[in-house]
Amino acid sequence: MGVFTSLTRMWITRSFKGFDFSNTYENYLDYDDCKKLGLYVHIPFCEDICKFCPYCKVKYNKEKMDRYIDYLIAEIDFVTRGHKKKKVTSLYFGGGTPVLAIDRLEDVLNELREHFDITEGIGIELHPSNVTRDNLQRLKDMGFTKISIGIQSFQDKFLNILGRKNNDFESMFTLLKEFDFETIAMDFIFALPNQGFEDLKADIDTAFSNGANHIAMYPFIDFGFLKGNIKELSKNEKRSLLDRITNYCKSKGYVRDSIWTFSKNGRSSYSSMTRENFLGFGCSATTVLDDIFKINTFNISSYQERLGENNLPTSLTLNFTKRQRMVYYLFWIMYSTKLDPRDFYDFFGEDLKRYYGMELKIGKMLGFLEEKDGVYYLTDKGCFYYHHYEKYYTYDYINNMWGKMSKVAFPEELNIR
Repeated sequence: MGVFTSLTRMWITRSFKGFDFSNTYENYLDYDDCKKLGLYVHIPFCEDICKFCPYCKVKYNKEKMDRYIDYLIAEIDFVTRGHKKKKVTSLYFGGGTPVLAIDRLEDVLNELREHFDITEGIGIELHPSNVTRDNLQRLKDMGFTKISIGIQSFQDKFLNILGRKNNDFESMFTLLKEFDFETIAMDFIFALPNQGFEDLKADIDTAFSNGANHIAMYPFIDFGFLKGNIKELSKNEKRSLLDRITNYCKSKGYVRDSIWTFSKNGRSSYSSMTRENFLGFGCSATTVLDDIFKINTFNISSYQERLGENNLPTSLTLNFTKRQRMVYYLFWIMYSTKLDPRDFYDFFGEDLKRYYGMELKIGKMLGFLEEKDGVYYLTDKGCFYYHHYEKYYTYDYINNMWGKMSKVAFPEELNIR
């Protein structure tokens, strides 16, 4: 499949050139004219380290976390120097378990609000054990509007496979009824060993009956560098499960708003990924602007050392070609299952069909896309093959880049072909 994805990348970028990252960096990020800019903050501390999770995380220590937050605020101050206050779409806190820093979150928010006007809400990821009355009230008071709870499964047999501790879900359900967040999302993993549709149906029903108005159903992926030793289901088994999940959610009136997510009311949403441009702050955080892609070091000590030297903690940088930027845009926009050529023109000043008319026709012929009033939508078949194809790029990206960066703070270079 690696050869096939490489050939596809060459075709859609019209270039033999891969995605070549170097260890160069700039201390000034030009985001003033970026459209639909979002914000992301990474707090990498966890009380327990889950073996299935590929994200940058370390064991929680309050002293180390407080010091990290000081440098995180310093990074925000550094990036925003010389810029006027700017309107941005949304702000998401991820990790790790960012609510472990709840005593310092207001400090981070105050720094961000000094430089950005956040117009579409603030979200944060929670472990089920973080859902306490005190935490929820404090998050509401600070202005958080969206929460996403990493359930993974309500069933002990699958939590045990994932190495997750069992949780008091009944107490969590009771607390969620007391708080009115715009979005209460719950995340699940499907395609685990011996997991059938009835297991997933039970999780979906339990979530929507107990406070969730948005769910995410992510397929299990065995990232090689994690050495988790959980066997993946086959392509056909995954497709069967995803089709049944999709059909069941549609039968209940839930709205599919991305490849993996369903909304109870068609309005609630939670995604830190599908944004045209965003600034990322913290270890491992990615920044994507009009012409660059950069990622911060995964190493906390190196992150702090670089900032202490009055430099940004960038580990790797990719300078996009025009075609590469278009591909990146299309890749993540299609995650939402919808592509509007008017949005493409607004972002690039170019006609979508001029660049990708042939690909759109082929997508329609294969049954991956359908067109309504000039807007393209992924079909259920298209959603599955988006996932199946995207998995190889994600696997390559995460295994090659994150696997290497978890060991080397500042690699010399990295090439994704």
